[in-house]
Amino acid sequence: MAHELETFADGTTSFVSARQSAWHLLGTVTDRSQSAEQMMTKAKLGGWGVRKIRLVGIDTLADGTEVQIPCDDQMMTVRRNPVTAVTDYLGIVGNDYGVVQNEQAAEVLDLLVDQIGGAHYETAGSLRRGKSVFLTMKLPTAMEIAGVDRLDLYLIATTSHDGTSALRIDASPIRVVCANTQRAAFAHYVFRHTSNVASQISQAREALGLMWKYMDTFEAAANRMINEALTMGEFEKIVAQLWPVADDATDKTKNNAKERLGTLKYLLRDADTQTAIKGTRWGGYQAITEYLDHVQPAKNPIARANRVVSGRVPETKIRAFDLLKVGASR
Repeated sequence: MAHELETFADGTTSFVSARQSAWHLLGTVTDRSQSAEQMMTKAKLGGWGVRKIRLVGIDTLADGTEVQIPCDDQMMTVRRNPVTAVTDYLGIVGNDYGVVQNEQAAEVLDLLVDQIGGAHYETAGSLRRGKSVFLTMKLPTAMEIAGVDRLDLYLIATTSHDGTSALRIDASPIRVVCANTQRAAFAHYVFRHTSNVASQISQAREALGLMWKYMDTFEAAANRMINEALTMGEFEKIVAQLWPVADDATDKTKNNAKERLGTLKYLLRDADTQTAIKGTRWGGYQAITEYLDHVQPAKNPIARANRVVSGRVPETKIRAFDLLKVGASR
């Protein structure tokens, strides 16, 4: 698969988790929270020494002689494999690309929360053979929707070593009762891939200061949703908007859509995770996120979990939230 937790030659996987949730299906599972150094070690993220090296092409002449052709405007990123110690290819980047080490991503999270007591790491992992990396830190603050639905709050650091994405910090809650990862209207900050990432910390703190305002906005929206009834007919229309099926679709596609709708209706109406929120627009949103995180068809549970970490799942969740939220005046 294009998006997979990295598995090394010795059979271990670049993933560590303090407890099992939507993504936490593979790798080392710990029984307590970890420090940044412990996470780097257990998830095999430390000591990669990501760097840029010269990029050349090989041209074979008519006489069989091979000639190196240098590339002047691009370079290759590589790392030290944490298991075999060999040099691994990661990607092709521009000359001005600034390497960000995994340790720096953890340092950014540490610096952002150094004034928040009780924040700690819970997960870290490598995707796409080291091309992408993520770390999550749980904040001590939690959110209670209408006093009946608890959401834990996290900061998530993601970065790439192949030039496809910059170092990014997101704020996201996870619903405790079923570990649904919420991805709607939350603050984020993107660091430029330069050598002075640390110098951007003050800017990031200012930007992420907006996180609490976004949290308040989300909580207010969720409270309105939990107090607004949702009929099954309305829910079916929203599902149709999220997963449209063309009139000329194949029978297989139509049957898959019918099965998906049946599963979503069950999650909305009968799932144990809906006990406190059943029949509400908030319940409709949680039925959709639970389907995406835990139920949607996949080759295996790991493949489904990978979609939550990287893929189109976050976009679908945001779209679902927008379709189900209630206007402030209602």
